[in-house]
Amino acid sequence: MTEKNQSPFQEKLSNLPAHPGVYLFKNATDHVIYIGKAKVLRNRVRSYFQKSRSQDAKTRRMVAQVCDFEIILTDSEVEALILEANLVKQYRPHYNINLKDDKSYPYIRITNEPFPRIFPTRRIIKDGSLYFGPYTDVGTMRQLLKTVKAIFPIRSCRLPLKEENVQAGKFRVCLNYHIQKCPGPCEGLISREDYGNMIQRVKQFIEGKSKKVESQLYDSMQNAAQSRQFEKAAQLRDQLNALSAFHKRQKIIDPTFAERDIIAIAIEQNDACSVVFKVREGKIIGRQHFYLTGTWNESLKSATSAFVKQYYLSADYIPSEILLPAKGSDLGQLQKWLSDKRGEKVDLNAPKTGAKARLIEMCTSNAKLLLNELLLQKQSKTAEDAMKALKEHLDLSQLPRRIEAFDISNIQGTDPVASMVCFIDGKAAKKEYRRFKIRTKSTPDDFAMMKEAVYRRYSRILKEERPLPDLILIDGGKGQLSAAMQALNDLDLTLQPIISLAKRLEEIFIPGRTNSLIIPQSPGLQLLQRIRDESHRFAITFHRSLRGKRTLTSELDTIKGIGPTRKNLLLTSFGSLENIKRASLSELQTVGKLPESIANHIYSFFHKEDAP
Repeated sequence: MTEKNQSPFQEKLSNLPAHPGVYLFKNATDHVIYIGKAKVLRNRVRSYFQKSRSQDAKTRRMVAQVCDFEIILTDSEVEALILEANLVKQYRPHYNINLKDDKSYPYIRITNEPFPRIFPTRRIIKDGSLYFGPYTDVGTMRQLLKTVKAIFPIRSCRLPLKEENVQAGKFRVCLNYHIQKCPGPCEGLISREDYGNMIQRVKQFIEGKSKKVESQLYDSMQNAAQSRQFEKAAQLRDQLNALSAFHKRQKIIDPTFAERDIIAIAIEQNDACSVVFKVREGKIIGRQHFYLTGTWNESLKSATSAFVKQYYLSADYIPSEILLPAKGSDLGQLQKWLSDKRGEKVDLNAPKTGAKARLIEMCTSNAKLLLNELLLQKQSKTAEDAMKALKEHLDLSQLPRRIEAFDISNIQGTDPVASMVCFIDGKAAKKEYRRFKIRTKSTPDDFAMMKEAVYRRYSRILKEERPLPDLILIDGGKGQLSAAMQALNDLDLTLQPIISLAKRLEEIFIPGRTNSLIIPQSPGLQLLQRIRDESHRFAITFHRSLRGKRTLTSELDTIKGIGPTRKNLLLTSFGSLENIKRASLSELQTVGKLPESIANHIYSFFHKEDAP
């Protein structure tokens, strides 16, 4: 808030009504950044601006941007809940949890015509047509439509089949009629009432009420057979067989034939994925998944409440029971709203134990898997941007898809090691990592060590005729880069792209350039830093491992009669030097399988202070 609008803003706060409703927070550019609902608007809105109130980081950032707000009064909390869901869908505020826009997902449309058609669409036209969806899994929707058309002979033509056109004989049946894929409404071969009954069964089938459809088809078949309409009875029999085959492909998860939706949500920082499993007549008839944004610091309860409101706002069907991963504070309002929408009671439950809890766990596993796929896609896009930035900054001839980085680790020349890590397309390729025990005698000499590691790596690559990396990254400054270049020159690899990255100022040194390059904070620099840090971690880990082994075994090396073979045998038998120190004389002989004289030497060495 600026000083200029401080007074009017405070005046609006002080005049808020003690009434249920919705509030819309706006920023300096008059954009809606957050929408919320309240049982008492006065208390809820004013609480955001009380300095004594503890707030999380996300709320603090949001409140700092609020310059104005609007309120909309409602008659009840439930009305406020519905209005909030509608406004969030309309405005998609930055600080609300938002469902990914479902305009890109297809629906199944049943047209509002005398003889309706059924087909997939991504456009919703408000002309009285029925829509089922959205279907986030296009493959599932296509399979459902394929099954519908195998069971029900629905017309697929676009003819304007108005009653006057049909009676005037303007149309002729096509091949679909002759192969029994259409009942021929264009020539009046099926009444509007009979066709409408079939469409009603299609609706029930899409909603998952296939038992009801099966019963109706069976009764119709029996009636046709009794009326000696054998051709019609045979068609109905084929429809029943197709329906039976569809049933066999569905997984039964509830022998009580319950109908319910099972909801699960996986959250990772600002991204989340919600999965809805639709169970009808005890069988899973479909799965939908939606991605959510704006979940920073939000609890599972808040995310669940936000998803339920936005999903069921336009859902084609509401079951009698909905299983949730967590119960929010507005559970009562949600339950009343959904019950009113359904026309009968809807139970919202968040089971913690039992069979229903296991169903939630199953859905949660799916949600986590789908969220990981989304994060990998994002990571790949970020990596692509980073590689493009590096190609431009470093003037490379191609994208640095494979980057290999080197680092040296030692303490005053002891246990010197080098590491080489590899990143492919911005991701660590750990199977490609390599470690080197430095053989150079003139230690401590970081430059000589670097030269040795680089030479050993690429002499082997050339010998095995494997491809070279798109870029080599050296941890260090000009000296380390020069040493690595000497190794490449000795191998006649003078055209190999190579740079070094110095930690102090994040300077990049490039062969042939006098001055270092400092590139701005960008995905490219962040990728180089991540690779450099990983090579350092890998080198340090290897160095500590070697130093630890040397320290642990150095005391054994000084004991008379203990050579490399016996030392390894003792460490294997006892697990550590400390266990050897604590071992009794008899344990050294039995567990360590040592002669009595050697066991005495070891026991005496570690128990000198115990001697009289």
